[in-house]
Amino acid sequence: MSKIDLTINKEGLLHNIQKAKENNIIIPTIAQMQNPDLIPEKIKEKLTHTGLWDVDPVNLFRISWHNEAKESGGLYQKTPNYVEIPSSVSGVPCRILAMSGKWFPTGCHKVGASFGCLAPRLVTGQFDATYHHAVWPSTGNYCRGGAFNSKLLACDSVAILPQDMSKERFDWLKTIAGQIIATPGCESNVKEIFDKTWELKQDPSMMIFNQFAEMGNPLWHYNVTGYALSDLFENVKKPGQRLAGACFTSGSAGTMSAGDLLKERYPGMKLAVGEALQCPTILDNGFGGHRIEGIGDKHIPWVHNVKNTDMVIDIDDEDSQRLLRLFNCKEGQAYLKSLGLSDEQIEKFTWMGISGIANVLCCIKFAKFYELTEDDVVVTVLTDSAVMYKSRVEELNEMYGAYSAQAAELDHNLHMLNLKTDSMLELTYPERKRVHNLKYYTWVEQQGMSVEDLNAQWYDTKNTWDAVHAQAKELDELINAFNDEVGLLKAL
Repeated sequence: MSKIDLTINKEGLLHNIQKAKENNIIIPTIAQMQNPDLIPEKIKEKLTHTGLWDVDPVNLFRISWHNEAKESGGLYQKTPNYVEIPSSVSGVPCRILAMSGKWFPTGCHKVGASFGCLAPRLVTGQFDATYHHAVWPSTGNYCRGGAFNSKLLACDSVAILPQDMSKERFDWLKTIAGQIIATPGCESNVKEIFDKTWELKQDPSMMIFNQFAEMGNPLWHYNVTGYALSDLFENVKKPGQRLAGACFTSGSAGTMSAGDLLKERYPGMKLAVGEALQCPTILDNGFGGHRIEGIGDKHIPWVHNVKNTDMVIDIDDEDSQRLLRLFNCKEGQAYLKSLGLSDEQIEKFTWMGISGIANVLCCIKFAKFYELTEDDVVVTVLTDSAVMYKSRVEELNEMYGAYSAQAAELDHNLHMLNLKTDSMLELTYPERKRVHNLKYYTWVEQQGMSVEDLNAQWYDTKNTWDAVHAQAKELDELINAFNDEVGLLKAL
């Protein structure tokens, strides 16, 4: 696995600079995403009268976990937005902190991962905004983020996602993406998405940004999500508390690199990867369809640093579906109030989408496995919120009938409090190697990667994963040079 290619294409770069001038585009740096204090005051002033989801290039500066929780006019805050799961709800004594992606543009943190993939090619000119179409293969949210960034950066986009994804995703994409391609199947039908990208590759104007293989994805999460989770923990920890672990379900596995950063800062913590029980690829080489929208399965992403992963946790998709209903129906919210939750806490529970709920369930199983106490903290992220799944709640109501307080109590007890430590595995060295080796069948046999790069991922951390994470500095230098040539930043 080589580092991200930052070779300059002069012609494409000149075209992109001109396009940026014409469309008032200033590109933020990774350092500014880590620390919004570095953002110029004139840009912040413009944000005070710009909506969070507005198709305005200034919203590139809202690709940050530190946004205020405002639909319009928001700036930044020291502590990222998060949901804390009280022990009365989780059933475990440790603190569970889930950092919220709801307050990114598009309502999902994938706008960041897609920026991490597009920005290197844009500021080097490898992607020519006057010629190329940006193709975003996805299991749902990544193509939304990619299409949004493409729009802000005046690039044409093609969104690819499975046909069984939620209605809200398709409705929103129709307003942003240049073209939408629905592939057969559900979340776990990633192979069908890859097949479509191979077909599109025959057209040289189609440039593929495959989140499962693009190293800009882990670069962004390591340097932005990892730093933000560390900020969150440091800002809210109580005396004597330690960071015991981080749990992330694997979509593209980009967030797992945030765990790489956390393990460097907190050497005693453990990093767990989650997946759907109905598709236990990591757990036991299994396969199948599932309903946890936001994670894609039946393969191991090229960008997953498996050697640094301590545990796999499988979550039954029925648990996440039932809890989505509990957190978003008035009868369920009344039940949460009976547990002692405030109105603010209950509202924050709607910040959890389906995969976010699965992430929280991973944290609970993790806590039970390691018998964590009040002195322990486990962190995760909420990729999106319930906004993208209102139709799913309606489908559940049609399927099971009107919701009730009794059903809410049953769902809480059966699908959260009753979680066991089954279908999870502490990964030994041979187990990690087994999972890593599964990459061969997708990436070497099907997608053209080399065995040498596959082996380098395992045996040469310094020149692979560490080298990619360190490229943020070089990327920022290129972004600053790009902005200087465009000239808008100087003119503020």
